[in-house]
Parts: sequence; C-alpha cells; structure tokens
Amino acid sequence: MTDMLTFGTEEARRIERTYRTPDVIRQRRIVLDTLALQPGEKVVDIGCGPGLLAAEMAAEVGTQGHVIGIDVSDSMLTLARSRADVESGGIVDLHRATADQLPCADNSIDAAVSTQVLEYVEDVAGALAEVHRVLVPGGRLAVLDTDWDSLVWHCTDRPRMARILAEWDRHLADPYLPRTLLRTLRQAGFDAGPPRVIPLLNVGYQSNTFSACLIDTVASYVVGRDGLTANEAAAWSHDLATLGEDYFFSLNRYLFIATKR
Repeated sequence: MTDMLTFGTEEARRIERTYRTPDVIRQRRIVLDTLALQPGEKVVDIGCGPGLLAAEMAAEVGTQGHVIGIDVSDSMLTLARSRADVESGGIVDLHRATADQLPCADNSIDAAVSTQVLEYVEDVAGALAEVHRVLVPGGRLAVLDTDWDSLVWHCTDRPRMARILAEWDRHLADPYLPRTLLRTLRQAGFDAGPPRVIPLLNVGYQSNTFSACLIDTVASYVVGRDGLTANEAAAWSHDLATLGEDYFFSLNRYLFIATKR
C-alpha cells in the first residue's frame, strides 16, 4: 500500500529549490551528456516537474527541435510554463498527462527521458510500452531512479530515523525500482545495459544541498503517519541540521540508457 507524495504549490516550489542545488545540477548534466541530444531532435520529458531539464534540452535541440514535457501536477506545470516562456524560445510544449498516455504519435520521438518518475508509477511495464510506442526505431530512452535502500543518513536517534524513513518509503510505488528495471526495459522491447550509478553525497551540513532540501520534504510528508507528530518531525529535522561536521548523507541513483529495437 502506498500513499503517494502530491505536489501542491508549496511542495512544487520546494522541489524546484532542490533541483537548483549543485547535486541535482550535476545530475542533470550527466543525464544530458549521456542522452547526447542533437540539433533538430524531438524529445519528450516524462514527469518534467518544474521544467529545468526541459529548458536545458531545448537549448541542445535548438530552434529546429522540439521538446514535449508532461506532468500530472498542475503546480509543477505552472512553474515549468513560466520557465519555458522565458528560457526555451517557444520550442517546449507542456501537457498534463500520465506516463502511460503520452501526447505523441507513434514513432515520432527521437529521445525520451524520465528522471525520478517511474518509481511513482504503479504500472512501469505499461509506461515503458508507451515510451516504446512513441519512439522511432533506434530512439533513446534515459531513465533515472533511486533505490532508497541505498540511503545512509547519520543521526543521533536511530529508532526515530527508522520510523520516519519507513513512512517515507510509502510515498513511492516502488522505492527499490532500479534493481528490477533492467529486466523490465528488455521485456518492453529495449536494448539496455547495466546502469550508471550517480551517488548523492553530502558530508558536513550545508543548506544548499540535495539532502538539506530533502529534510523539509520528508518532515512535511511524515507528520500524522504511524503516529508521528509535528514535534517529532521538527526534532528530527533539528537533529540533522545541527550535526555540523558530523552530518553525513549518501544515496545512490541509477541511470539507464536504452534504445528501441
């Protein structure tokens, strides 16, 4: 049973701040370099969020290219549209849509990207079948997701941390998706090799890091779940933020590159 994280206006802006941290900026650069977009290509961003990746892809495909961004959150799309109007030169189209119903014709897309999205999807095989439908033969797909079992997060109260992280796992359909994704990609008609590991490592507390931003998201989500109170969530947040040089966070993300047969 899952209780998905939803993205209202406050949550969307919190995620946008996270996406602007050096950790996630580096992650986007790796995804873009690996996808190797070419001028004039047509690309779809599945779960575009606040639109930073879509805007950067628009710069790579140029004015002869086309970027389609989809998301299920109206708040995310509002942020993405404001960014697209300013940064994309009009070549980014944004739609409210799900991963299993892409607003694209058959065999019409050169490349697709899904970052931190499929772990929220109940029917991953169905979503990959939809990506396979819209890609041209030989089209590329980049998928990046987290295995939350790889999380190492230092604290002074381990039982409290365990309770909070157990509830946090419930915000996803599959918090351990990467370990089964290679087989699912191949079964969906893609050629894919082993993924690249992208670690997120924060040592010493700094506010402008992925994990520091994540603290607020986790604390907000867990209140009221498994009896966790606002005071407990605040105490957990304070504990982490005051560890100073002893602060330690490590999490693995996995980047898969696949091609349509």
